[in-house]
Parts: sequence; C-alpha cells; structure tokens
Amino acid sequence: MKSASLEQKLQQVGNAAHMLRNSQIGPYVYPIPPEFSNWRDEQESWRETAVLFDQSYHMTDLYVEGPDVVRLLSDLGVNSFKGFGRNKAKQFLPCNYDGYVIGDAVLFALEDNKVNIVGRPPTANWVEFHAKTAGYNVNIERDARSLVNPKPRKTYRYQLQGPNAVRILEKLHGGPLPEIKFFNMGEINIAGRKVRALKHGMSGAPGLEFWGPAEEGPQIKAAVLDAGCEYGLKQAGGRAYATVTTESGWLPSPVPAVYTGDMMKAYREWLPADSFEATASLGGSFYSNNIEDYYLTPWDLGYGSLVKFDHDFIGRRALEEMVSRPHRKKVILSWNSDDVIKVFATLFQRERAKYMEIPASHYTTHPYDAVMFGQELVGLSTYPCYTSNGRRWISLAMIDESRATSGSEVTVIWGEKDGGSAKPVVERHVQMEIRATAGPWPFADPARAGYRPKVLQP
Repeated sequence: MKSASLEQKLQQVGNAAHMLRNSQIGPYVYPIPPEFSNWRDEQESWRETAVLFDQSYHMTDLYVEGPDVVRLLSDLGVNSFKGFGRNKAKQFLPCNYDGYVIGDAVLFALEDNKVNIVGRPPTANWVEFHAKTAGYNVNIERDARSLVNPKPRKTYRYQLQGPNAVRILEKLHGGPLPEIKFFNMGEINIAGRKVRALKHGMSGAPGLEFWGPAEEGPQIKAAVLDAGCEYGLKQAGGRAYATVTTESGWLPSPVPAVYTGDMMKAYREWLPADSFEATASLGGSFYSNNIEDYYLTPWDLGYGSLVKFDHDFIGRRALEEMVSRPHRKKVILSWNSDDVIKVFATLFQRERAKYMEIPASHYTTHPYDAVMFGQELVGLSTYPCYTSNGRRWISLAMIDESRATSGSEVTVIWGEKDGGSAKPVVERHVQMEIRATAGPWPFADPARAGYRPKVLQP
C-alpha cells in the first residue's frame, strides 16, 4: 500500500533509522554545472581571489507575511527576536519539543511583517505546518528548490566572496559600498539596478549575498563576471560548492528530529510520504537502530549561544535542562593523509574500502561516521571532503569536550558495517580506520578571526 504521509510510511516500515539508511536516493543535489574551470582552482579562489556561488536552485524559499510573522518565528525558534525587523537576518534554529534540532536556515526580514526563510526543506516545512495549522495570521508562499519544483524560480541568488570581492563589488556599485553590518541587509548597484544584499560569509571570506527577480539573474551574473575578470573571479561549480560548508564549519543537513514523539505525530501526519524527511538517506559508520541517536542539539552544531530564554518557544523547557549538561563540541578534523592514501590504494586490491568521491565524499543526504578514541565512541564526523586550500581531507565533527581540544587525535571509521547498506550508491566494501586531528573552525585562520566571532552572535 502506498503511504500518504511520513507517519504512515513509518508505521509500514517500522523503524525510522532503517527507512533512512536504506533510502534509494543519494546525496543532496546542487543542480548547477559540476565545474566551470576545475574544482581545485574554484576552491582556492575563495581564499586567494574571489568566487561566485550560484545559490538560485538548490534551496527552498519560504515567504511568510502578515501581522503574526514575528510571533510565529519567536514561538518556533530558539533565537531572540528583540530588535528584529526590516533588513535584519538570522541563522534561524527551530527545535522539537525535546530540544533537538529540526533544521536551520537563514531568515531574511524583507519587511517588518515579511520574511524569507532560505535553506534546506526541514525548517521551511516546520514553519509552514504551524503557519497553516496553528491559527497565525500570516500568508505563505513557497518557492521550492528546483529538484522538486516544475516552475521557474522566483529569484536568483548569488554570493560573491573572497579577498577581492569588495573590489569587484565597488567596481559594480560605482564607488565605495554602503556600510552594511554583519547579518544585515542593504542595497547596492549592479548593472543599473538596485540589488538587495546581505553581509555574511559562507566561505569565511569577505563579500555579499545578493538576490532579485529571476528574470534579471542572467544580466546580473554577466555583469559580475565581467567586473571580476581582472580580479581572478571564478564561478564555483557543484563539486567545489559541496565542500565550502565543511571549510566554513557549517553542518548543512542534520537529521531532522521529527521521527519520534507523540507531540510530533500531527506533524508527521501532515508531512507527505515524498517529503524531504521521508525520502532522505542516512549513511556512514555510525550505526544505531534508534533514530534519536542521530538527533543533534544546538550545542552539537555550535549554536549554543543562539539559544535565548527571553521568550517562550517549542523545546524551551528541554533546552533549559540541557544547558548545564556536558555538550559535544564542533571541530574540524584533519584526516591523516597516509591513511587516506590507504583507502584509495584499495581501488587496486581485492577488498576495497568505501570509495571516497573527490572532492566531496557525501554519498548520502545525512552522512554520520563514528569518531573513536581507542574503543570509545566520542563523537560523529560529517561531510568529509578534500580541500585544495589545505591539501588534505577534512570533515566537520561533533565530539566530546574532553577530546575536542586542538591537536587531539581520534580515529574516524570510514565505511558502513557488514559490507554496506542497500543504498544503490553504496558498493560492497570493508571499513577502514583513519586517524584525524581535531582543530578549530572555520578551517582558515583569517576566517576564524574575522568571521566566526560574528557568526555566533544571537
């Protein structure tokens, strides 16, 4: 019998972890060309010159407008909304009733009573559910990611980052840029048009994200590329783009904490059986039959400072109890190159390791690898990739605070147990141990000094 909802699908399958682990889809798709030049130069451009990211297709945009916009967001998000209004932005973080993360997204206040929530689907889905079922006086417009959207996108969305980004933007603007504070918005001129822009830095480098009507996108992109020629501007294809999150220290897709709990049942009944939550795949060497073992807290993601108890919100009571507990700490793991070479060497041997796609070895939607200290599980490793900027493999990890000091050595288990799951992207393989060293995030020293302190602002 075909399932109508996530809840019905879970009842039929019987186990959420098994459902996700054996999902037939692979990693999250970035529907842009894989490379414009080569992924090595594209990676290095956000550290050495400048890069243009095209974010027009892979994220879901949810527009919420009406007198209850701030009340809705405040009821769902751990964030404080004091002083929030037009031209402000936030890393919006909703949790379930037990304090575990459903997802995160960037929240753009287009007007005092109109916001755009931009990111992967789980956060937009959670907000839309409450907007439509809980009596809030708001209107919803959904502009889904291109993979599941037969209609043209509503907007283009570009991001220009790197040491030369400001020079390029000033050339486009026709003079010095207006002062825009971190995670605030303003306007700049590009190709004779007023363009809305947000100041942040996904790659941990200077620059702006800017957007406008989709029909203007090609003209805006052409102007940016022309202005950037003399400054070494590169376009980032899908292969390089998939690695920037690890370098910047952002975990793009935590397992949404929606699969369990009686208070979440109505939401699971609302989510369709073909939703992101119902079809996403789970993989890696960390293995549990209990899906709750994959749930993450705000502290796991490095977002503990965003949790503010100046308002009531879903999950508040649980998070108040979590505050004083020990927390895992987010780190970047630098993988031992000799051990990585041993993984690649198995391509020429009878028994092979799980193939490491280069530069981003993300073969599932939610990759969770076990991090060990001796025989002790001390954390989870996610989104491994090769960075040409560091000439090494790295991953983002959440590990016990006692092992999270810079320079601590741990072991990542690479590959799935028992030869691999039933996912078509998983070949038969053996597990390998890879030594790794913990370090701070973002990966680049200048980004830690100039970007991370601002990112952690409420």
